[in-house]
Amino acid sequence: MFAAAIFDWDGTLADTRQAIVTSFQKALSEVNCQVSNEYIERRIGIGASDTFRDILKSKGIIDELLVKKLVKRKSEVQIELTTKNQLFDGAKELLETLKGKIKVGLASMNNQAVISRQLEVNNLEEYFQVIVTVDDVSRSKPDPEIFLKTVQKLKVDYKRCIIFEDSIFGVKAAKAGGMSCIGVTTGVYSLQELEQEKPDLIVETLKDPRIVPFVLH
Repeated sequence: MFAAAIFDWDGTLADTRQAIVTSFQKALSEVNCQVSNEYIERRIGIGASDTFRDILKSKGIIDELLVKKLVKRKSEVQIELTTKNQLFDGAKELLETLKGKIKVGLASMNNQAVISRQLEVNNLEEYFQVIVTVDDVSRSKPDPEIFLKTVQKLKVDYKRCIIFEDSIFGVKAAKAGGMSCIGVTTGVYSLQELEQEKPDLIVETLKDPRIVPFVLH
């Protein structure tokens, strides 16, 4: 049996895609900058700072103060859109099943304010012993820093942790950190794309009956 399960948030536990795209585009529009929705979607999971930084760099702009301003605005808009998000089928039920049996952590490259608001609205705070966000790390996924920091705070052996992720960046990070991983096809990445990163198990939804025995065996 694993000692701990660590969940990503965006695209794994909650369908936040539209809110994320809208908040990015709103922030960018205020500085007269445009990118496709797909560009934003394909970068969900690596953190807003790196995404804005890359967008600005492609326009020939290097300005860290502007990056911080954009991240702040993006977070404000996403918090306003919190009620537009929906938990994926089986998310809360899985957390309830794991509660009290193993430790559970949340590791998100979104901002602390955004995550806190979404957990509050969905009444999920009680399920996580540890919450680590982009505000706690210096490197983005696929670097394993965020998972290793969560493992450290949970006080468990990383080899006994299972990561739940929807993005290729997250699966890469889990594997780079020496941890097991369950890939979920609820994000923007296809089954084939996730398979290439070799997670230990791939499921279409968190309701998959293989998950609980895999984690608690």
